[in-house]
Amino acid sequence: MSKEKIAKTNAARLLDRDKIKYELVPYEVDENDLSCIHVAATLGENIEQVFKTLVLHGDKSGYFVCVIPGEHEIDLKLAAKVSGNKKCDLIPVKELLPLTGYIRGGCSPIGMKKHFPTYIHHTCNDYPYIYVSAGIRGLQVKLAPADLVKVSQAQVCTLFGVE
Repeated sequence: MSKEKIAKTNAARLLDRDKIKYELVPYEVDENDLSCIHVAATLGENIEQVFKTLVLHGDKSGYFVCVIPGEHEIDLKLAAKVSGNKKCDLIPVKELLPLTGYIRGGCSPIGMKKHFPTYIHHTCNDYPYIYVSAGIRGLQVKLAPADLVKVSQAQVCTLFGVE
């Protein structure tokens, strides 16, 4: 990619506001493959460090956000439990933009239209930095996990797998 200036996203502006150190990292978008696996491969990074943002709806709490490593599937029972719900489901893709201001493949846990309770899988702390979407397709934010937890007011917990 050329070294042209990268436009600031809302997520980047919020990180600037909170004086959080981060890096915006562009990547080539494949409209037929919006997966984190593709993003990690394009960036040449460990898939366990490229996190995806999922928006869910619980039967008691309403909307909430889960951030997990890209190749994993969320355990809906665990997500419901940590968020204080009996059950929850991923929201339909068509609800994503009106609810969060972000599109599929560009949903960031930072800077949604409204703040929702946020939960990040604990393996984020295994790395000095992780990636999350910067709020548009083709751009990731590289930052320290503790800074993501801080800016997104997240709770670190288990969201899949048997530990």
